[in-house]
Amino acid sequence: MLRVLHLLKTAIGASWALRQTTELVKLGVEVHLALPDGPMVARYKAAGVVVHIFDPSIVLSQPWKNISKTKQLRRLVDEIKPDIIHSHFVATTLLMRLALRSHEIPRIFHVPGPLHLEHWGFRRAELASANRDDYWLASCLWTKNAYQAFGINAERVGLAYYGVNEGDFSFKPASDENMRAQLDLPQDTFLIGMVAYFYAPKAYLGQKRGLKGHEDLIDAIAIVRRHYPNVKCVFVGGPWAGADNYFAQVQGYAQQHAPGCCVFLGLRNDVPTLYPQFDLAVHPSHSENVGGAVESMYAGVATLTSNVGGFPDLVEDGVTGYMAPAQAPELLAKKIIQAIEQPQQRKKLVASASIRVANIMNVQHNAKQITDFYQQVMSQQTKRTARLDRRNRNA
Repeated sequence: MLRVLHLLKTAIGASWALRQTTELVKLGVEVHLALPDGPMVARYKAAGVVVHIFDPSIVLSQPWKNISKTKQLRRLVDEIKPDIIHSHFVATTLLMRLALRSHEIPRIFHVPGPLHLEHWGFRRAELASANRDDYWLASCLWTKNAYQAFGINAERVGLAYYGVNEGDFSFKPASDENMRAQLDLPQDTFLIGMVAYFYAPKAYLGQKRGLKGHEDLIDAIAIVRRHYPNVKCVFVGGPWAGADNYFAQVQGYAQQHAPGCCVFLGLRNDVPTLYPQFDLAVHPSHSENVGGAVESMYAGVATLTSNVGGFPDLVEDGVTGYMAPAQAPELLAKKIIQAIEQPQQRKKLVASASIRVANIMNVQHNAKQITDFYQQVMSQQTKRTARLDRRNRNA
């Protein structure tokens, strides 16, 4: 039985990790998991995962703390003796590589998104920390191709999505709650929805607008309403990590540039009942993995995304949804107008989207992708060890 140690930096949310480790256990992998204490711990244990309470993420703001953390991680690895170590975040990957640089246990970085690869400093730091025992699992094709473009051998880079099945959501039409009625809108209002947290721009990354593209959508709505004044855009989500000022700024921006066209619902716990009421879901992110497109496609809502990260894995323009270049409000507006003017096409796209997302994001299939990569990694390690043994004998 293959024994694998997974590293997570949180026990709050991250339900994708629970789905993944649950399926790996079902496939016969002995899964160990190091993570901080929190509400998800009991659920991991119930799934048959062996839990070790420890925060395995590097602390960049207080580097002296990493001395004890590296020692603790090494002790844990010596105790478990895993065949493979599987990390899911940049912070856990950096600690893993720092602590285990002299160990020959193969280490996998399951890359949750492409953001750090898009900035040369963070990309360079991550790649420089790796050695011959490091491997990568991309969670979208963009990331897989990027690592190969940056010089990583194709045999060391796999692909496994962070899967989610339709049954993991609870979409239901809101029979007794009509959003248009609640917002005092005519029933023929074309309702656009965007579901995302508000991430404040990071100046050190060169960002002038929020990562999720809220301002881009507002600009696009301002263009669309010149042709179709019955359009309304509903923003669902609140400020992330104290971005309250930015949240207020975006609301002010909407009032200035698209007055009366945008509604901000804030944080909601009933998103599955909201999605079926949208005519179009828009995800205009500047950087993303597969993001919220999964949820809107499973919800049976026509989906429009930017052309970044993992979105193209799911959304094929004119086949499974609509796509526009990132940070291009004029082109985003054209796609919205196309969706408004072609209702029959929207229905066809929704039908194709449901098939595409179910095939790509299938949890059981994704777990099989991971175990196949485990076997590939173990085979490469075995071959390398054999080559070293032959060299030593011939020396």
